[in-house]
Amino acid sequence: MEFHLSPNGGVCSPRGFRAAGVTAGLKPSGQPDLAMLFSEAPAQVAGAFTSNLFAAAPVEWDRRVIRKERPVRGVVVNSGVANACTGARGAEDARAMAAYAAQRLGVETDEVLVSSTGVIGEFLPMETIRHGIDLAVEALSPEANQAAARAIMTTDTVEKRVSVTFSLGETPVTIGAMTKGAGMIAPQMTLCQSRPRQATMLAYFTTDAALEREALQQALDQALGRSFNRIVVDGDTSTNDTMLVLANGMAGNPVIRPDTPEVKIFAEALEACAVFLAKAMVMDGEGVTKFVELQVSGTLDDLGARQIAESIARSPLCKTAWYGADPNWGRILCAAGYSHVPFKPTQVDLDFDGLPVVRSGLAAPGSSPERLAEVLRKRSFQVSLSVGSGPGRFVLWTCDLSHDYVKINADYHT
Repeated sequence: MEFHLSPNGGVCSPRGFRAAGVTAGLKPSGQPDLAMLFSEAPAQVAGAFTSNLFAAAPVEWDRRVIRKERPVRGVVVNSGVANACTGARGAEDARAMAAYAAQRLGVETDEVLVSSTGVIGEFLPMETIRHGIDLAVEALSPEANQAAARAIMTTDTVEKRVSVTFSLGETPVTIGAMTKGAGMIAPQMTLCQSRPRQATMLAYFTTDAALEREALQQALDQALGRSFNRIVVDGDTSTNDTMLVLANGMAGNPVIRPDTPEVKIFAEALEACAVFLAKAMVMDGEGVTKFVELQVSGTLDDLGARQIAESIARSPLCKTAWYGADPNWGRILCAAGYSHVPFKPTQVDLDFDGLPVVRSGLAAPGSSPERLAEVLRKRSFQVSLSVGSGPGRFVLWTCDLSHDYVKINADYHT
């Protein structure tokens, strides 16, 4: 299906959702730093989380809540402090954050999910957090799409949000979303086989569609695998990565069950929103000047194609060449060659935006450096690598590595 996405929408676009974005005082800059999301009706929830062994305290709290398989009512997100690598105190602070928000919202503690993003290793200033929650409860509004999206930003330069309305049978339903992420962004090799799944950033999706929990998780799995788990900014996987989808059923559609035509339509709409936001994250990556779509094909299976694509996307040599519009295609072949995926170098073809670069492992006739550099000077371009005739293929979205990336991350903590 074709979906018409609205970049002006967000988590408040579906029926029955309110949000807020406030300045609690967590950021020295005085920018908004705490967001709240609230559903007027109990919402089914599905989640995806980091595979990093140093999973942050909010991640562990959310995992426990979701494993109870009960509806939830709200989410609280702070930026500025990650509450990661904070031990027992961090776990208690995450629980206390949920408990205080629940008290102010008039719901149960395990009906509130929490997220944090920012500097690792620092404790949450709980008085400031409680102050922010007080402000957020008072500010809850169905018109807070932009405010909430801005409050979860760290090194992002723009808020990232979207919504889509489509029909399930005769019932119009809406999905809204917001995400943040500009650094510590990289996809996972495989999906975790036990819930919750893996993700690569902070992302929040809301919908007024009615779904069984299994159907909601099924849709999340599809959307995640085809969007956020296909991006690489710098190759680092954060301690706090979280993706949540809340469905409150207020559209009034017949409840969607797993493995039905209705869940397929819903999953496609969720995927469309997730792809839009995933690409926006790469475009707004720290210091990014180039958006690169990597297409790898010809491997024995899709996993092999993914492994090659990730090897290229994580290569500092490839990424800095793209930044300088340097058509040093040998770096791309080199990264593919050390990916540990078997292929024959004599079967390798490479193209930049359809322009032949390599044929059968050698420089393509007529591929002048000047013409190739012209392609790489574009804001967005495509790199297509074929390593044989196998059925495997994978598409990944990545970027360059610039001076500004180094500056941002050299000064991030201080």
